[in-house]
Amino acid sequence: MSKHNSLKISGGIIGNRPVLKRFERIKILKERDQWKEGQSPLGLPKTKAED
Repeated sequence: MSKHNSLKISGGIIGNRPVLKRFERIKILKERDQWKEGQSPLGLPKTKAED
């Protein structure tokens, strides 16, 4: 059974996600020198993605 044309998303997923995954947040914190090795990955500060 196929999807009806009105249910299909044109162009797929476009744009940036508003939420970062934990490993993405750690990567950004490392780039900003705000991450210390051995630090707990739980309770990370809010981090905005760089465009």
